[in-house]
Amino acid sequence: MPEVNISDIDILFPVEGDGAALEKALESVFREAEEQIAKGATFLVLTDRRMNRQYVPIPVLLALSGLHHHLIRKGLRTSVGLIVETGEAREIMHVASLLGYGANAVCPHIGFSTIRDMVESGFFHSPVTAERATDNYITAIKKGLLKTMSRMGISTLRSYFGAQIFEIVGFKKEVVDKYFTGTPSRVEGI
Repeated sequence: MPEVNISDIDILFPVEGDGAALEKALESVFREAEEQIAKGATFLVLTDRRMNRQYVPIPVLLALSGLHHHLIRKGLRTSVGLIVETGEAREIMHVASLLGYGANAVCPHIGFSTIRDMVESGFFHSPVTAERATDNYITAIKKGLLKTMSRMGISTLRSYFGAQIFEIVGFKKEVVDKYFTGTPSRVEGI
């Protein structure tokens, strides 16, 4: 069995940053991914867990899709799995979008923390453990993904990975071409 080598990559940029700072941070993520792959990484975890007062998360879909397409252009995408650990993913569509743009797995850490907090604070009417409530959340996400995919005629998750069966509204062509390559966008914007 091949050796598993997991590397974390922070997807953060300065809180006072502008569009140029965001672009610079994305380029840094891409560079770090290439370096980690060269060192033998088999999985890259894009994470926003270490956000703080100085650094805020790069929008996770932007970071993931941009990296996915960067690695395709470099011929490296098939050599590494992409895992997203983010507070942004809370609902089924968030997870569906991330999977559709190249994530091999998604860890919605804020969703999990919220569930644990709700259990510990007695939010639920009937007694439930944090583990059981988390399992229920995961089951709901899985069922929602299955329903979402089946509406499009997709029967396996593998067929959905990186499929990009979405349309973008409101981004300039240059942004779509660089970070969401191949996604239809008939209405431009920022």
